[in-house]
Amino acid sequence: MPTRPEQLDLWRQSSSERETLEFKEAKTQFDNNKLYKYCVAIANEGGGKLVLGIADQPPRPVVGTQAFRDPVAMAEKLFQKIGFRVDIEEVQHPDGRVLVLHIPPRPRGTAYHLDGVYLMRVGQALNPMSEERLRQIFSEGESNWLKEPSKTGLSSQDVADLLDTQTYYELLGLPYPTKQAGVMEKLLSDRLIDRQNTGYSIRRLGALLLARRLEDFSDLARISHQPEKRLGFPEL
Repeated sequence: MPTRPEQLDLWRQSSSERETLEFKEAKTQFDNNKLYKYCVAIANEGGGKLVLGIADQPPRPVVGTQAFRDPVAMAEKLFQKIGFRVDIEEVQHPDGRVLVLHIPPRPRGTAYHLDGVYLMRVGQALNPMSEERLRQIFSEGESNWLKEPSKTGLSSQDVADLLDTQTYYELLGLPYPTKQAGVMEKLLSDRLIDRQNTGYSIRRLGALLLARRLEDFSDLARISHQPEKRLGFPEL
């Protein structure tokens, strides 16, 4: 949906710049390299809009901009430089020409960089991301493989047939329940199995720890003879 002049006026009324909204005066021009950096930083912070032609200090008058007279060509140049699409929209406000750059969020588990530098905004400055922040971002894409189900749609008897629950209780030093329901509740509370609409599922962790026969779990059988890899231990 195109941005209307009225929407620009609503953005201008904000008490301060938001993480998803950045204003730049840019009356005559805006440095290309600075534009690349802002697009990368804003994308890394969840995406947003960079608005050229509006002052960044309240009351944020519309001053108009002469920058990037050919928005389509600039959008193509942006894509070639930063590797993701940024739409540049030209809005004719009564007080002047405004450009709105629509910057998408980075994909989950991915951070964008410019010439090898991962950027973020700190106040009015653009700074490299810290190693800690990068680790947080990259870890977003990791699935916990051990928590995922290996078998689903099982009855409580199926679970008992597949898992050596007796040995589990012995290792824990606990008395074995007299009823199967007690065993199931223990496995559920220890997050080795999950309850589903169609019955129960056994997590990969539960199968690796308690399987009577690892061959009964097709996604784990191929590593049954590689115990050093099973839980992510490095090879010697």
